Formats: sequence, structure tokens, C-alpha cells
Amino acid sequence: MCNDYRLEIDIASIAEDFDDLKIKIDMPEGAPNVPAREDVRITDTAPIVRSSEGAALGELVNRRWSWPGPKGKPVYNFRAEARDFSSHRCLVLCDGFYEFTDPTDKAQKRLDKWLFTMKDHRWFCMAGIWREYEGGEAFTLLTMEAGPDIAPYHHRQIIPLARDQWAAWLDPRVPAGDVLKWLPDGSLEPTQIFGKPPAQGALAL
Repeated sequence: MCNDYRLEIDIASIAEDFDDLKIKIDMPEGAPNVPAREDVRITDTAPIVRSSEGAALGELVNRRWSWPGPKGKPVYNFRAEARDFSSHRCLVLCDGFYEFTDPTDKAQKRLDKWLFTMKDHRWFCMAGIWREYEGGEAFTLLTMEAGPDIAPYHHRQIIPLARDQWAAWLDPRVPAGDVLKWLPDGSLEPTQIFGKPPAQGALAL
């Protein structure tokens, strides 16, 4: 499952796209300082838009990716099946995410690394939730059984959301099952690259 993603789009462009979609977002902590990053990894701080109880639909803030689980391992993915998520929803901003597979070159020791991007958009949002923990607040990525674009690479996947579903995910009155669905076949484009194997010892629920 996803333990590495990419965000190289600037916050100004992201805010402009939300405005074009008529999704009002506040920045209660100021505009997040988000340097372009090829790899956002577990425990890194990264921008999310979390649901808001104010006039705006969401709040753009920087938060840690993963909170400590019961035995201290980071909870970086969270199963979406049979859960309603009636609060603490968030959109996790990215322009691509990675999956790892066994190496196609058997002489190579490291795993193959695949970057998935959205075919029709330069950046997108993944479905997430956030919660408080003793160190502050953190988010995790929701996962579901893999759809047609991901199934050849992994049996589960994170949940990229179509742009017309972003506002619905931020609205806790909308049932989660109405939003958390596969994108149409062919929406995600994989590109093979090479990188480090996924981190060991983290916790996905």
C-alpha cells in the first residue's frame, strides 16, 4: 500500500484550483510552507484540507502523515471498508503516488517503483482522515480493494478522488460509500522508476 507520494505543485496553484471549483478553503495557520518534494514519506509533514465547521468547507493546514498505533508503529494507511467516517475527513494533496513491486530484473535487489499520476489533471486529492494524538494532529490515507488501474501492481490501493467528489468528501453528511469509489479505468497513468524499497515495520489498518 502507499507509503510514499509526490507533491511538486505550489500552494498558490492549488488554492486557485479550489477557487475555480467553488470550494471555499481557509488557511487558519497561514499559507503552508510546502517545498516541492519528489517523495513525501511516512511521518513527514504535508498539506491537507480538513473539513471545517466554519463558513469555509475546508481548512488548508500542514500535518504529520501517520499517528502512532497501539504498539508505536505509524498508522499511515487505514481500511475504508464498512466505515462511515462521519467526522475528521480530509483531502490529502498530491500530484502522484508510488507503489512497489518485485523487480522485473531478477538480478536487481531493490524493488521496482511505480509512479501513478492522474491522466487529466496535474495534481489531485486522496481521501484521508485525521485525528489528534499526543504529539498534535496527524492524517492517514484511506485504502480499499484495488481497482483496474492498480490491481496489476497491488491488491489494495489508496483512494484518489475525482474533482467533483472533493466537496462531498469534506461534507460529513454525505455517506462515505457515495464518495469512496474507483476512478474510471484508465484515469491513472503508471510510470516505472527505481527507488528504495518500502519501509518496513509500519502499520496499515
